[in-house]
Amino acid sequence: MLDLALLKNFVVVARTGSISLASTQVGRTQSALSMQMQRLEEQVGQPLLQRTGAGMRLTSAGERLLPHAEQLIARHDEILADMGGIALKGTVSLGCPEDYSIAFLPELLKNFCAANPQVELRLTCAPTIGLRPLLQRRQIDMALVSLPDAEDATVIRRERFVWVADRPNTPVLSNEILPLALSAPTTLDYRAACDAMEAVNRRYRVAFASDSLAGLIAITRAGHAISVLTSTAVPPDLHIIENGLPKLPTIGIALEFSENRPSSAATMLGDHIRRHLPSLKEPAVARGL
Repeated sequence: MLDLALLKNFVVVARTGSISLASTQVGRTQSALSMQMQRLEEQVGQPLLQRTGAGMRLTSAGERLLPHAEQLIARHDEILADMGGIALKGTVSLGCPEDYSIAFLPELLKNFCAANPQVELRLTCAPTIGLRPLLQRRQIDMALVSLPDAEDATVIRRERFVWVADRPNTPVLSNEILPLALSAPTTLDYRAACDAMEAVNRRYRVAFASDSLAGLIAITRAGHAISVLTSTAVPPDLHIIENGLPKLPTIGIALEFSENRPSSAATMLGDHIRRHLPSLKEPAVARGL
């Protein structure tokens, strides 16, 4: 039998990536928490954690166990709340980049809001660089953020960056200096586009800049520039350009909290997002040639 208490502490270790940080959150000494993790490894019969210079990293078995553990814990809490007649209450402020809010949030929030009608949700849309200060100042409880693509246990889902134009053979592709429509210079899409162009010595200029997804889409629809979006954010009337331009990287989506011990409502929403975001289907988009 798997010990639910061990699974709960395993999730904390996995999220923090550190026995030291996790021990402060669960109220146990580092040695006691390490022994608990060893007991859990004995129960599953496989090593789950690997010590590195930067802290603790999940093994492949640990990565497989983590979503199961989170689902079991969330289900356990739901059962207790249901049997005790306790409705989840409170206010949760969620931050999210605009493209994720359009592509993912309607489906993610639909079931959660229906199951928890007494939870008030507040949504803030901003790029990741704008969400992090809000988390630090505790102006929002949690946020979906974008990370450079890497092997990172905190990444819930990965998304592709793609070149987008108003039509497959848009005239601006033949320009000697390619006009681009990008977000702020500190954003991942801006850096990805510039790095990709410079890697193949393709001449370009940032002709339009906008922190608004709607603004970038409007400029692209007008046919004045090529933009870079995540594949999920491409509307059906625009086209992904796959030939003639350098390949763009993928990015990771992670969930970050402003508190080490989030409220029950924030924790439940976070668990819900982790369970369902990886399996959401990518919206259908038009593809160029």
